[in-house]
Amino acid sequence: MSKSPRHRAREFVVQGLYQHLVGGQDEAAIRVQAESVAGFDKADTALYATLLRQTLDDMAALRDVVAPHVDRAWDGVSPIERCVLLLGASELKHHPETPYRVVINEAIELAKTYGGTDGHKFVNGVLDKLAPELRPDEIGR
Repeated sequence: MSKSPRHRAREFVVQGLYQHLVGGQDEAAIRVQAESVAGFDKADTALYATLLRQTLDDMAALRDVVAPHVDRAWDGVSPIERCVLLLGASELKHHPETPYRVVINEAIELAKTYGGTDGHKFVNGVLDKLAPELRPDEIGR
């Protein structure tokens, strides 16, 4: 199955967020590294740049909106799952043009690819609780 340019962009964002959380790298260093990786040219680079910047800039607020829906301490969530949740929350908050179901499905796929065995179920549960809060008009709950 071929990955869409938008999915590839999200993959690079998750990798960049991981570099930030674990290695403390800033946006400029993350972008330089990503742009040197084979396959980056197949990603939607505009979406990548936008999602990375928005998520990094809004990280504390995103964590604050996600954390109440997590059943453990935020630091107890694996770094990959934290990155996927932050990206999903950022997209739900800043990109109403992307249907919430697409945002959640993309996050699930990212968690399946990069996260732990059942990480995708955890990500799904958290974003499913968060979506009505960030997209009340779209979901109608």
